[in-house]
Amino acid sequence: MTSSPDTMRAHRAVRVDAHALGGFPLVVTPEVDGGALMDSLRGRFTYLEDLLLGCGAILLRSFRIAGLDEFRAFATGFGHPLLDYDFASTPRSTLGKGVFTSTEYPPHQHIPLHNEQSYTVNWPMKLWFYCAVAATEGGETPIADSREIYRRMAPSIRGRFSERRLMYVRNFGGGLDLPWEEVFGTSDRAVVEAYCRAQGIACEWLGAEQLRTRQVCQAVARHPKTGEMVWFNQAHLFHVSNLEPEVREALLDAVDESQWPRHVYYGDGGAIEASVLDEIRAVLDAATVTFRWRAQDVLMLDNMLTAHGRTPFKGPRRVAAAMAEAHSAARQR
Repeated sequence: MTSSPDTMRAHRAVRVDAHALGGFPLVVTPEVDGGALMDSLRGRFTYLEDLLLGCGAILLRSFRIAGLDEFRAFATGFGHPLLDYDFASTPRSTLGKGVFTSTEYPPHQHIPLHNEQSYTVNWPMKLWFYCAVAATEGGETPIADSREIYRRMAPSIRGRFSERRLMYVRNFGGGLDLPWEEVFGTSDRAVVEAYCRAQGIACEWLGAEQLRTRQVCQAVARHPKTGEMVWFNQAHLFHVSNLEPEVREALLDAVDESQWPRHVYYGDGGAIEASVLDEIRAVLDAATVTFRWRAQDVLMLDNMLTAHGRTPFKGPRRVAAAMAEAHSAARQR
């Protein structure tokens, strides 16, 4: 979607640089460096949304941001309430009112590219990341165009994943993954069961502490506004082959496959071939774009158009996240 000349003139208080980072992400800066984020962008949210539907990722840079409160005000300025991190797959801490820490994995770990909550049938359409403190080394948030990933994927893999879909299996409790109370935000089993029924998640209790869930989800999807097809799943991340070799070996020695904390199959229960996952990871690697964080950067993503990850890092790193505009695969169908 492109903006008319009149619209462009109406938004000259900000600069749009399509060349600073090769156009992806698109870099938006204030006319005067250090302009306050909300003062500079108030009334320009529709304009930013138009830009986002075209490029999929916008980096807001050189704005002055008064901490998490202004970041939250900016994210809510697009007209949708911020979402809770329901059915979580990674540890995070709540920073209040719809703002969370980014995934709290140890600094040495790499987080592969993924679209947020694409392991379920409901997901946010918009994501924001706010860099309060940039790591001294590493800690980037690499991104990739999900449309380009779809186009680059071998037609045989695209067809197979589209037709068979994916089944994510998770085991909570037992000390191997997040406790179910944290994932569902409750200690009431009846509330968990009601949530699972509403989301089409099969669940079963295994003794006093453990819970197993299964859900069949999309592997590719069509963007509801642009109509473009995107690669939209976390097969490469949930599959046991994503674990570091020594961790994977210890897990395979310790528990049966049915007890693995998380794993993924084709939607009909068939095993996903290792060669297919290798091809998928190669496509993701080839599509990855990385930029260095600066303090007070805000990265805005269309969650269906753009995947994101995290590189290992050294030194302090504080990146907050927010998400909004819930979308349902059922509604889309």
